[in-house]
Amino acid sequence: MLLLALDTATPAVTAALHDGTEVIAESTRVDARRHGELLLPAVDRVLAEAGRRLGDVTGIVVGVGPGPYTGLRVGLVTAATFAAALDVPVHGLCTLDGIAYAAGRAGLTGPFAVATDARRKEVYWARYDSPRERVTEPAVDRPADIAERLADLPAVGAGALLYPDAFGEVPPGMPEHQSAGALAALAAERLAAGETVESGGFLPDRPLYLRRPDAQVPANYKVVTPS
Repeated sequence: MLLLALDTATPAVTAALHDGTEVIAESTRVDARRHGELLLPAVDRVLAEAGRRLGDVTGIVVGVGPGPYTGLRVGLVTAATFAAALDVPVHGLCTLDGIAYAAGRAGLTGPFAVATDARRKEVYWARYDSPRERVTEPAVDRPADIAERLADLPAVGAGALLYPDAFGEVPPGMPEHQSAGALAALAAERLAAGETVESGGFLPDRPLYLRRPDAQVPANYKVVTPS
């Protein structure tokens, strides 16, 4: 097994390789405006660091969000392109699940909440009973609207740091953004356990946008090209 994991649903542009036992290379750079520019160089770096070729990859793992439209689609399109070129499967995972898993590796047990920045003064969030067990569907809300439900829970992620009045304590040493290494390790565990999309272990490689993109066709759009 050699999994190539990618995620661009948060400001972190992150890629990693996992050999079925451990993460053998990882590259992460936080830059919310350069996902498209930074992702492929990150893939090149992890392959070079591990001494592997792209053709050695047996599966692609991709964070499917939730995340802002522009950044999220970079990772998904790249994952789909690699999978088609290599004729290997794509395994979709909720980005929040990867952050929760990384929090577990940092010592958090549960229950807790994960929240990322959704912009527009909103957060993407979900609640977890443990680092591997999400108990709510991913959602997008204003922090004040969910504060009462989450106030007694520890929280991790950039969203919890941005809105401390709406979330419980953020334990020290917890992840702020996504780690492709954590995402790959979670996928490797689920694959080893025989989990599939059908069993709920993975998600289809389709984006979890949770809201419509900012770009919209004007309501009174007029065609000006000749028919």
